[in-house]
Amino acid sequence: MKVLIAVDGSESSLNAVSLAGRLLHAANQPTPDEIAFYFSPLELKSKLRGRSSAVLDGAEAGLFDEAKSRLPLSLTQHVRTILGTHSAAAGIVATADEWQADLIVVGARGNSLLTNVSQPAASLKAMLLGSVSRAVLHGARQPVLVVRGLPPADGVFPVLVCHHEVSVSAVAEVIGMLHWPNTTHGRVIGVAESLLAGPLPEWLEKRVRDPDTAAIATAWEQEHAAERAALGTRLTAFQHVLPSPFRHNAPVIVEGNPAEQIVACAKVGGDALIVLGRTPTDRFTRWLLGSTSEAVLTHAEASVLLVPVEK
Repeated sequence: MKVLIAVDGSESSLNAVSLAGRLLHAANQPTPDEIAFYFSPLELKSKLRGRSSAVLDGAEAGLFDEAKSRLPLSLTQHVRTILGTHSAAAGIVATADEWQADLIVVGARGNSLLTNVSQPAASLKAMLLGSVSRAVLHGARQPVLVVRGLPPADGVFPVLVCHHEVSVSAVAEVIGMLHWPNTTHGRVIGVAESLLAGPLPEWLEKRVRDPDTAAIATAWEQEHAAERAALGTRLTAFQHVLPSPFRHNAPVIVEGNPAEQIVACAKVGGDALIVLGRTPTDRFTRWLLGSTSEAVLTHAEASVLLVPVEK
């Protein structure tokens, strides 16, 4: 597996290196993973305008050395460094294609050492143009891991995997390519369609007292229960195609808005990572209805691994 990790000297990018290091196969494994650190020096050069090339080279070398120090020693034998010539997001996407990366890893918030985001102009620019991680997500054809913080190094590593009929194969394939520590506590979640979008209207409460209407309501409830049972069966089958750490816990079935339910479940469970598929939608649909992956990425406190799914 070839993994491209974007680094810029910020703590978020170094956290991305650390988390990626926990999920990759070491050099002593039968199929070791390859790692490339990507850095775009354009902003660094603008900040150090007028400095000698030796100063710039030293800053770049120090950045790569610090990133390398965040990896387990067994992974450092297969690390290369790539200096980009484009802006960060465009360079990451282009390099991932050229290098034929299987996974892109970015910090949720980058450039903290290169841009003073406390300045109003910088904040407005970030709001209008979006973050590097979001731009990479929209442009990349590979799975993208967006890292927010780190789970305890020697504690339980809770992971929530989201089930959707369209994305099960793609998600299972990516999860199967990663190395999951023994401390991984994996769960799968499926979102069922709600029986009712809200409380029962007063007029309908009166109608269900009628025997015929009550029979219809009972049949509806039975059909809903059957659909939940079928979803549970699909979730169990999904677990069996995932690595061992994801097979031991009962599937989680919730109802309601998928993004809200996934975020809430991850928060209650203290999950450090959420894995879900990203199905392509046209821009109008995404603007009108939103998208589950966008909403989860925006509101989740955990790191998020988004797996693209072909139409």
